[in-house]
Amino acid sequence: MFKVISCFLLLSSLLFGNQALAQKDSTKKKNTGIFRRPDTSRLYNPRIATYRSAILPGWGQLTNKKYWKIPIVYAALGTTTVIFFRNTKQYREARDAYANAIDGIPGNDFEIPQPYYSVKDQPERIKTFRNQVRQNIDYTVLFFILFWGLNVVDATVDAHLKTFDVSDDLSLQIRPGYSPLAQTNGISLVLNFHPKSLKGLK
Repeated sequence: MFKVISCFLLLSSLLFGNQALAQKDSTKKKNTGIFRRPDTSRLYNPRIATYRSAILPGWGQLTNKKYWKIPIVYAALGTTTVIFFRNTKQYREARDAYANAIDGIPGNDFEIPQPYYSVKDQPERIKTFRNQVRQNIDYTVLFFILFWGLNVVDATVDAHLKTFDVSDDLSLQIRPGYSPLAQTNGISLVLNFHPKSLKGLK
């Protein structure tokens, strides 16, 4: 009888010991390899979108998954680029027309294109137009740089907003409260928010 009880206790200890080891191994597997849980402390870095937008317009919006903004970025930059080349062409035509109009050689007048040919006897008008077009070229360059900068700013702001919690935990509540300083009861507005960026951005 004693031998039977001893065998039973020995089998029980071996059985429960193997179960404990199996549970320990399964827990270890969950934390390693393909069972590893995602590290929530390593959040999205907004500087990635900033650098990418500075290198290539629209790349930051693509990184932030704001695909609908990419056509807007390229429409703004593309429009200023087209205007720049158009103004550059007009400036060169006006410059050459003005040079031919004041050179005092009538044989060169046939090289003056319209609409400058009709005012070739008034070269100051051609000069004024040339200066205006030259100023427009400067403006288009400034607008191009401005739109490029706005593209970077937009990508940066969107990237920073991605690190904030916009779930239902955001709430504005009205709660009754007691003020120890005034020793009176009152009502307080409580805004609860949990910005993810405060959890350790890396």
